[in-house]
Amino acid sequence: MRRTALITILSLTGILLASMACAVILGPASSSPGALFALPNAWKIFWDVRLPRVIVSALVGCALAVAGTAMQGLFRNSMADPYIIGTSSGGALGATLSIVLFAGTGRPVFAFIGATVATFTVYTIARQGGKVPVETLLLSGVALSMLLSAFLSFLMYTAGKSLHQIMFWLMGGFWNVSWDDVRIAILIPIGCLVIYLYARDINIISLGEEDAIHLGVNVERLKQLLLFASAFLTGIAVSIAGAIGFIGLITPHVMRLIVGPDHRILLPAAALAGGILLLWSDTITRTFAGDMPVGIITACFGAPFFIYLLRSRMKA
Repeated sequence: MRRTALITILSLTGILLASMACAVILGPASSSPGALFALPNAWKIFWDVRLPRVIVSALVGCALAVAGTAMQGLFRNSMADPYIIGTSSGGALGATLSIVLFAGTGRPVFAFIGATVATFTVYTIARQGGKVPVETLLLSGVALSMLLSAFLSFLMYTAGKSLHQIMFWLMGGFWNVSWDDVRIAILIPIGCLVIYLYARDINIISLGEEDAIHLGVNVERLKQLLLFASAFLTGIAVSIAGAIGFIGLITPHVMRLIVGPDHRILLPAAALAGGILLLWSDTITRTFAGDMPVGIITACFGAPFFIYLLRSRMKA
């Protein structure tokens, strides 16, 4: 099993690197691979437009996948996801506040604060006697997301000239990504590493909170740390690309079927798969769909997948 997992991770790494190389070449400015370099402004397109966009989309995909994996392990539920339980909505509200009030200044900080507050609010509401029932968690996330959406609608109503920017940003996309966003996205591997350092504890808590306590795991401290780190990753992702859903739902579930439930292997596998999934989603939209918001694409295949998980759980 370990050999198979290692081969899978190495394969995913190779696929991600190859995908990044292909994504830089493919696009509306180059009808065929290699045509980009025949253009007079090829270097500018490559360096200032394509490369930062490819790097950021891969890192954002990794962030959302790792955050989703951590939440699923923490809540012992394959349906947990930053988008579903309201973390992304909190980050979106925080980032929108920075756009409306401060012209986007400090957007990552506002998004992180919003994501953190939303995550801990949902957790506090859903917690019953030290446990977090799945149904209560999902309903709390939906309810909070609706409330935050109302606040977002109010901000959009009063946004004035910023409305167009907010609308496109909330759909999720990488249109205006620059090297400044790459510098922000560099924080993503740090958050992923923090979560990975607790992979063994996530494995233990997956057995049950009581067993984890008997095995020496500080469960409450672990919950707070993982929620904080997940909110950190989601906040950065939302501040750069807007609200992109379901990456953190699909990739952990699929990778769990391939490499197993051991989070020491599952976390890096999900991170790589998330980067690949979002990178190709963005490449397809900007190449064949007129640069349509990538959040639309992820929702189109993510929502049916969520329904499938829900139906499977009901049958079980």
